[in-house]
Amino acid sequence: MKGPATTPGTAEVELAIGGMTCASCAARIEKKLNRMDGVEATVNYATERAKVTYKDADVSVQDLITTVEATGYTARPPAPPAKADAEAGAESSGEHDELRDLRQRLLIALFLSVPVVAMAMIPPLQFDNWQWLSLTLAAPVVVHAGWPFHRAAWTNLRHGAATMDTLISVGTAAAFLWSLWALFFGTAGMHGMRHPFELTIARGDGSANIYLEAAAGVTTFILAGRYFEARSKRKAGAALRALMELGAKEVTVLRGGREVRVPTAELRVGDRFLVRPGEKIATDGTVVEGASAVDASMLTGESVPVEVAVGDAVTGATLNAGGRLVVEATRVGADTQLARMAKLVEDAQNGKAAAQRLADRISAVFVPVVIVLALATLAGWLLSGAGMTAAFTAAVAVLIIACPCALGLATPTALMVGTGRGAQLGVLIKGPEVLENTRKADTVVLDKTGTVTTGRMTLLAVRTTGATDEAEALRLAGALENASEHPVARAVAAGAADKVGDLAVPEDFANVPGLGVRGVVEGRTVLVGREKLLAQASVALPAPLAAARDAAEAAGRTAVLVAWDGEARAVLEVADAVKETSAEAVRRLRALGLTPVLLTGDNQAVARAVAAEVGIDAGHVIAEVMPEDKVDVVKRLQAEGRTVAMVGDGVNDAAALAQADLGLAMGTGTDAAIEAGDLTLVRGDLRAAADAIRLSRRTLATIRGNLFWAFAYNVAALPLAAAGFLNPMIAGAAMAFSSVFVVGNSLRLRGFKAAA
Repeated sequence: MKGPATTPGTAEVELAIGGMTCASCAARIEKKLNRMDGVEATVNYATERAKVTYKDADVSVQDLITTVEATGYTARPPAPPAKADAEAGAESSGEHDELRDLRQRLLIALFLSVPVVAMAMIPPLQFDNWQWLSLTLAAPVVVHAGWPFHRAAWTNLRHGAATMDTLISVGTAAAFLWSLWALFFGTAGMHGMRHPFELTIARGDGSANIYLEAAAGVTTFILAGRYFEARSKRKAGAALRALMELGAKEVTVLRGGREVRVPTAELRVGDRFLVRPGEKIATDGTVVEGASAVDASMLTGESVPVEVAVGDAVTGATLNAGGRLVVEATRVGADTQLARMAKLVEDAQNGKAAAQRLADRISAVFVPVVIVLALATLAGWLLSGAGMTAAFTAAVAVLIIACPCALGLATPTALMVGTGRGAQLGVLIKGPEVLENTRKADTVVLDKTGTVTTGRMTLLAVRTTGATDEAEALRLAGALENASEHPVARAVAAGAADKVGDLAVPEDFANVPGLGVRGVVEGRTVLVGREKLLAQASVALPAPLAAARDAAEAAGRTAVLVAWDGEARAVLEVADAVKETSAEAVRRLRALGLTPVLLTGDNQAVARAVAAEVGIDAGHVIAEVMPEDKVDVVKRLQAEGRTVAMVGDGVNDAAALAQADLGLAMGTGTDAAIEAGDLTLVRGDLRAAADAIRLSRRTLATIRGNLFWAFAYNVAALPLAAAGFLNPMIAGAAMAFSSVFVVGNSLRLRGFKAAA
């Protein structure tokens, strides 16, 4: 059950935590675990995981589980590998059941509470004995729909803690129980009882007042917030699932001279397997037969396909873009690079501190203060000689007005309006916890391939000798390359077809692995590829074309040489083209106070050329970076005191996106990157990154404003409630107005516009 030792004498384990209802739950578990000798723990509320490093000589996994259970929650160690898949499916099913339960409770609460609130707030709807119908409708809302809050409050009480669940449970229960007392033992249950709409401040007879609309309304509003939060949480582990799904599901293994199709999970080290053109390589290995071009851009970020031959290493989940390969497996299962990258994403997610919501932070102080104030109000009225009815009326009024109805709307309404407007603009915001870092971000790390650039090879320029026509060079080279499956060849063929139209079919076509292609086009013997291919045919490269090749390579482009009839005629420049909008996007990011940094697995020449084109300083270019090193780059920037936003699109970016304070994933990229990011840019336009940060900052400001006013109304009304001046209609009107204010403030986000 113990994880691999991180340093001598220590071990690491990841525990699945159950029973958390808010960010303060995660903070409390983390605090308890860190109080144990030799234990360092990070608890992530979003993923419901605790990553714990401990001294295995002093502490066992069972000790850690016991500590978590003593805090009022559940914990279980990781499953053995054989059971991992089954448990993952069961866990996903459990999450689905939890979400379905919340949705059912919300729908029941919404259906029943609307008429309760309407009858209480609109006097013409108060027919004879309306209060008994109100009780009939409100009881299932408070008892059944609100049961998760009451259960959590009881758990908190047993462990001496208080959260928003405590406040919600105490407030709604107080309102409901007082209404029961008023109906059965007071005068509120009498025939013809009315709640007149009187906005006057005066002491009233509490036995005539019911607060069922407050109990039902608060329960419904808070349930809505919890439901949308749970939907967001359910996606927390999707990055890991998306990563693992990238690999090949089946593989053709060579056994006893026969080709056998088996699931990839059955591969063993030493097995030899076949990879045909267009197939994914099943696992990490070494080429033992054949030669090809392998597209590894999803994993490495390197835009140019890698030529591989016998003896070269290949990585699982990369794409065979050329010829037939036979590969001997060297790493399988959890040892592969893909699995290690999944572990990097998991570690980065667990290492990121769970953002505590402002409401939860305040509740740690606000809830106990309100309860003490209610008890003090009760005692004060009794000591002053007032009757029990007046004393309880004032005390319950304190609890009811302190239960912030608008607080349940503050985050979800702003988030729903903000995310809805974002979706219209091509920006998807995953949840409220990601917004805080949009305000603090001061550095934006931009992945090159697929983010700043298009992510695909493109024919950018044609350089010819003076005696050669450019169209002729394209026509002959394009026809020959059109018969090849190599990504560079496809770029040349596509570029030629765009400029000269239909391409001829070559004769005697031959692929020369690692060097290029040769064939006969329009009766001419044509060579297209590297200089070595021309040298093998005794074709010399003239000085002008050699200079053009050197200039192309210095600019980070791939130089493709073209020759026919024994003479070199042209140099074709192929590269991953910069998106037209990238330079403008960089300017907009600078205007938001962000320092752009270009990060890529490509070489320095390519990186500097792209940086110069989009306006990024040479000093902010980090090139030749492997996937695991991208995480280290983000960590290094964070260690320098920077708050880092990361924009990427590939599998190789997933771990860095998770590690960054703010991850922005291009929606045109891989599922793994999208799931690891906090914000998704649907259009694949880098300008959307600036819009995303602006919208997120505006949404965060709206949430903060909502939270302030939600509490301000309650705090301002507390003295009136304690003094006994709060009649039910003022309480209801104040609560309704605060809710309307919060909703109206949130709706202002619909006017957000993308920068022109």
